[in-house]
Amino acid sequence: MDIGIISVRYARALLKSALEQKLDEQVYQEMQLLAKCFVEVPELRRTIDNPMLSKDTKGQLLQTAIGGKKASSLSQAFVVLVLKENREDMIQFIANSYVTLYRQQKNIIRGKLTTAVAVSPATEQKMRQMVESKTKGTVEFETEVNPDIIGGFILEYDTFRMDASVKSKLNNILQSLKK
Repeated sequence: MDIGIISVRYARALLKSALEQKLDEQVYQEMQLLAKCFVEVPELRRTIDNPMLSKDTKGQLLQTAIGGKKASSLSQAFVVLVLKENREDMIQFIANSYVTLYRQQKNIIRGKLTTAVAVSPATEQKMRQMVESKTKGTVEFETEVNPDIIGGFILEYDTFRMDASVKSKLNNILQSLKK
């Protein structure tokens, strides 16, 4: 069976249980943390995939990756289930699938604002509100400072991208001069 199908099935079951127990927000945070651990610590993937490592050791690593003792009892039990069913090689995909399903369920859109210098919280809030009014959903907003854009901003959400940076304007002028 396909890894995508299996991971989505596990994620759906986890989301259903989390909703029933009203732990969906906490499990969402824990699955984001787990997915982030796999990205930021590439050795975690190799360690979890190592057949010589005991299930207990893998379990301890995964429990730590979801927040340790502060993790919800549902997430802790889910890690145990995944290990029992020998699906630990899919847990990264399951975590990402849960995050995706949760965002769909709650109508959450990811947005990113890139500026040349740091912006005030008020400016960030105005941009978030603008995106929320256009998308009719909640926006998880990420801000990034990138001095390479010289000035202005780049706003990205869903499939939309607005590039109002000085760098892109200068590049456009340069391209028009070359013609």
